[in-house]
Amino acid sequence: MMQRIFNFSAGPATLPLPVLHQVQEELVNFRGQGMSLMEMSHRSKTFDEVLNEAASLILDIMGFSDDYQVVFMQGGATGQFAAVPLNLSVDGKVGEYVDSGSWAIKAYKEAVQLGKPARVVASSKSSNHNHIPTDFTTGSDAAYLHICSNNTIFGTQFQDYPDTGDVPLIADMSSDLYCRRFDPKKFALIYAGAQKNAGPAGVTITIIRKDLLDRCPSNIPTVFNYKTIAEGNSMYNTPPTFPIYVVGLVMKWIKSQGGIDKIESANRKKAGLLYDALDAGDFYKPHAQKNSRSLMNITWRLPNEDLEKKFVAEATAQHMSGLKGHRSVGGIRASIYNAMPTEGVQTLVAFMKEFERTNG
Repeated sequence: MMQRIFNFSAGPATLPLPVLHQVQEELVNFRGQGMSLMEMSHRSKTFDEVLNEAASLILDIMGFSDDYQVVFMQGGATGQFAAVPLNLSVDGKVGEYVDSGSWAIKAYKEAVQLGKPARVVASSKSSNHNHIPTDFTTGSDAAYLHICSNNTIFGTQFQDYPDTGDVPLIADMSSDLYCRRFDPKKFALIYAGAQKNAGPAGVTITIIRKDLLDRCPSNIPTVFNYKTIAEGNSMYNTPPTFPIYVVGLVMKWIKSQGGIDKIESANRKKAGLLYDALDAGDFYKPHAQKNSRSLMNITWRLPNEDLEKKFVAEATAQHMSGLKGHRSVGGIRASIYNAMPTEGVQTLVAFMKEFERTNG
């Protein structure tokens, strides 16, 4: 078998190897049904069990109460940029947004494009988003507060989530859902494209507090209507069956690793190895301020762009892929999601030390 590389891509990202092996084993004949899950009716009892198990695990792993429901949707997080204001805007109130990076501001711009009242209450744009803005309060006329909990491009992450009182807190957790423990009760709605930390591309995990469903108007596109999709148990129209199945397998893998606390411990160890290497000298220059550093996406620059290109090329030749930084920051970006083994980070750190020795 061809050697598997260490995939540091921001997403779609590396998946747990046991999950891939189970998918391979069940691909042609799914659990004795004589056909692939990809061929199976979404109305079948078999798939109904797959969907319900995945949804149950999504809630159970983080300790969500029965006040929340999982809704599997399509359109990615970008689709949710529209779905949130379409469903949750309130007459006479304003959707509030924290601008912590590219995806956060895109969510705000989508609300404006739809003609929904929206405002930015805090921004880190002036520093090229090298930290999470925390100096803000929600207005008395806020319909909701929207945040992007982790910024893949800039390598920043909320260390603590804001207390918003009665104002619903909405979070795009596409890149850090299931990377660490948090208090689910703080959130009214969480959404995440699965392809970074929870599964493959093609399904959006939406976790919504049930009381919010009463806000959803009937005169919005059905495919974006939380209430309609929730009442149909995510099967109002044909759901992305195969990605939902893989999400369920990833949830089982998280449990097999000891649950969210063990996952968080492993993630902090991996991130610590990388940050220690970055902080050991002045050859590598981290982008994110220390009080905003991400566990999932680590970004840094080298002394010049030629060295950065050389770094990426040599790392790729040594079976480490996806390290080129986003154009907004440049440099290097290592995405070390849950499924990235510690060995992968150790290999990268060893390469970094040798690269600095020969090029510093």
